[in-house]
Amino acid sequence: MKKVAFYTLGCKLNYAETSTLSRLFEQRGYRKTDFTDKPDIFIINTCSVTENADKKCRKIVREARSISPDAYVAIIGCYAQLKPQEIAEIPGVDAVLGAAEKFQLLDLLDGFVRKEKPQVLASDITKANRFTTSFSMGDRTRTFLKVQDGCDYSCSFCTIPLARGNSRSDTIENILKTAREIALTEVREIVLTGVNTGDFGIRNGKREERFIDLIKALDEVDGIDRFRISSIEPNLLTDEIISFVAASKRFAPHFHVPLQSGSDKILKRMRRRYLREVYADRVEKIKSLMPHACIGTDVIVGFPGETDEDFLETYRFINELEVSYLHVFTYSERDNTLAAGMPEVVPLPKRNERSKMLHILSDKKRRAFYEQHIGQTATVLFENDVENGRMHGFTENYIRVSAKYDPLLINEMKTVLLTGLRNDGLMEVSEIEETATVS
Repeated sequence: MKKVAFYTLGCKLNYAETSTLSRLFEQRGYRKTDFTDKPDIFIINTCSVTENADKKCRKIVREARSISPDAYVAIIGCYAQLKPQEIAEIPGVDAVLGAAEKFQLLDLLDGFVRKEKPQVLASDITKANRFTTSFSMGDRTRTFLKVQDGCDYSCSFCTIPLARGNSRSDTIENILKTAREIALTEVREIVLTGVNTGDFGIRNGKREERFIDLIKALDEVDGIDRFRISSIEPNLLTDEIISFVAASKRFAPHFHVPLQSGSDKILKRMRRRYLREVYADRVEKIKSLMPHACIGTDVIVGFPGETDEDFLETYRFINELEVSYLHVFTYSERDNTLAAGMPEVVPLPKRNERSKMLHILSDKKRRAFYEQHIGQTATVLFENDVENGRMHGFTENYIRVSAKYDPLLINEMKTVLLTGLRNDGLMEVSEIEETATVS
């Protein structure tokens, strides 16, 4: 029985797909093993958003070769689709598979026998037009369920449409079937994920179903305590969706809504499909119905043409918004994007300075969000994540809890009282029998 190990870079969507591939291998008689357990095959799932994708890929391949010199090394994922020939030249790579080929690798690579030259199996991205159901397993607490793939947007900084193809989705019927199968396991929470999740419903270039109808149907699935929406564009986050989540039985009051910039000038240069007024309206709508809701956002700093005043406009805009945390990305040039050829390049030291400022603002926002909940009760789903005698979990509105380890609480819902924020940023909480911390 050949052993196979997987390594994943990038987003939740990549993790869902890697997990699905690992199950396909096991169905064919392979044994999944750890990266360090001298596997016969390495499958490395890459990301194009990750900075220094080339360096990271090379480093992982070198490490794989040092662990198991005779193993077969296959590279898949977004970076593999964008630059297959470049990856094939990395010493130690045996195969590179594109977006249309990655789920067929068990058939295409014919027993994983090393050859004199690397195999490059990467079709034009237009061939990536099928949807493959994917979800992560292994963490019995939650799973990431892919409901949508690809993107029809043309943001000037983004390579995802080139790496994953046009927008396409699973059917509501099939997603419900998968969710019910997941409900038969120990998983208690499902996170809905995709490239452009709110664009759910497109098949063969036509919109056949709606995201709101998907989440309404999932809310009726028994055996799953919580659903979360991983990320949704502000222009696709409708009043109907917000109102439904506010009244739903199982959907968590937690939204991750990318902003990217608080300057209308920069949003236009980015070719985003909204301006800041729309974003502010969405935040206001969420908070009017769910004052306790957690709202996260993505922000890019140092985009070409972003002046000091543009950045300060973004800073002030976010500072005044009721958002709870930021994911800050320092802009980096991507080949074959419009932004890569734009003038008025922002020097890297200035990009890093702006990134640091927004990271500090994110810490401030998170602390303020925690402070708002002192004295309130919340429901925590404890995870099998134990470190130094402590276990962790999340409340419905994404407050992270660290409590003294108790095996009886793992993968269980528990009501806690949030009692106070400590000097180190942790929040003291009282639980029915125990004392815990929120971090």
